[in-house]
Amino acid sequence: MSDTYDVIIIGGGPGGYVAAIRSAQLGFKTAVVEREHLGGICLNWGCIPTKALLRSAEIFHYMQHPGAYGLSAQGVGFDIGAVVKRSRGVSQQLNGGVGFLMKKNKIDVIWGEAKITKVGEVTVGKPSKPAVQPQNPPPKGTLGEGVYKAKNIIVATGARPRVLPGIEPDKDRIWTYFEAMVPPSMPKSLIVMGSGAIGIEFASFYRTMGAEVTVIELLPQILPVEDAEIAALARKRFEKQGIKIITGAKVAKVEKTAAGVTATVDDGKSVQTLSAERLISAVGVVGNVEGLGLEALGVKMDRGTVVTDGTGKTNVPGIYAIGDVAGPPMLAHKAEHEGVICVEAIKGMHVHPMDKLKIPGCTYCNPQVASVGLTEAKAKEQGFQVKVGRFPFAGNGKAIALGEPEGMVKTVFDAKTGKLLGAHMIGAEVTELIQGFVVAMNLETTEEDLMHTVFPHPTLSEMMHESVLDAYGRVIHT
Repeated sequence: MSDTYDVIIIGGGPGGYVAAIRSAQLGFKTAVVEREHLGGICLNWGCIPTKALLRSAEIFHYMQHPGAYGLSAQGVGFDIGAVVKRSRGVSQQLNGGVGFLMKKNKIDVIWGEAKITKVGEVTVGKPSKPAVQPQNPPPKGTLGEGVYKAKNIIVATGARPRVLPGIEPDKDRIWTYFEAMVPPSMPKSLIVMGSGAIGIEFASFYRTMGAEVTVIELLPQILPVEDAEIAALARKRFEKQGIKIITGAKVAKVEKTAAGVTATVDDGKSVQTLSAERLISAVGVVGNVEGLGLEALGVKMDRGTVVTDGTGKTNVPGIYAIGDVAGPPMLAHKAEHEGVICVEAIKGMHVHPMDKLKIPGCTYCNPQVASVGLTEAKAKEQGFQVKVGRFPFAGNGKAIALGEPEGMVKTVFDAKTGKLLGAHMIGAEVTELIQGFVVAMNLETTEEDLMHTVFPHPTLSEMMHESVLDAYGRVIHT
């Protein structure tokens, strides 16, 4: 039957479409159900368009300081409409690319909203709510409403912004990342609630473009998942740029005013009010588990996400989950890798369950922040005796030549075995450098292997080598 598949994937985001491609490569008859936009939040309203915005901000920053490079420029400015248009164009180009990949791999795209009516069966109907970015008409070659059967159903429905009671986004004065990505005009002042990757990236973008920015974080540390030493350096740099940061405080109340918003901030000792034209709520995301029929089928949940075994399997045979909906870390590259693992496990191949400690995290603010593995504090908590190496950007010739002498590479090793437990970086292009340590950890590389590796000169990557040498008392350039 034409409506019967080996694998149906609900959700066409990074996890879903990558799982679909790998499924097709393995010979499975495959379909993807999508209600909104191929590529998911990451491609359309997350990872990709924010990087386009941040690239515009980075270039604007350099244009404002040409003298540092022996250059001159006059009349430097920006058109926020053009900046946003470029960002949206990048997303649209890649969105079309995902559609091409579906066609190339002979994957059916079913347009609509899915519900698992019983094991092995998916009912697709009209979306229950308007799309954030409607695709009308749906891409050519897509199927529509109906009942579809599959031996294996993979849930890859992603996540959405968490909403705090009383601080509900209104698309006008209180924004989520959706609205923050397409501002109709540049606000003069902004409050960012939450200092994770999303909050800090938008704080960095808007501050670079000239807005007065205040970041409020509930926990004592900004970038809470990062190593404390790296987070402290980041805070120092952000404050030097003029970003105001309040930690250990919560936004107790937000009131809309004629000029924008007024936020009541409580740190447990005192209460203050802050006013701004806009407020961005960046307090995390929640999995899209509702309306899928999972609870009726007895699929086990935990704190709003689907429980899996590390290869995508749920407790109900024939139903799998990957990506944000399967729990943290909620990152596109984690979703993609989970999709591959899941489909290969369905095929009966030998797979390694997802090791979340080897998933890198990147924040594309200025300066960039990147990490993988255990922080120094977590390593000690787990009972490791550690050796810690550090190397500053100021000691690297390429960093100085780039005009980027502020930053640090930090490595954490098990003192007994030489195993690399974690790596943490802040500075220019560290989101590109971190993968070197990810590969090292996956290959179970020791400090000896890294010290014997020849790094090219002059490159920023030499700091990775020096950080390892520093952990063992052999650093050269400091």
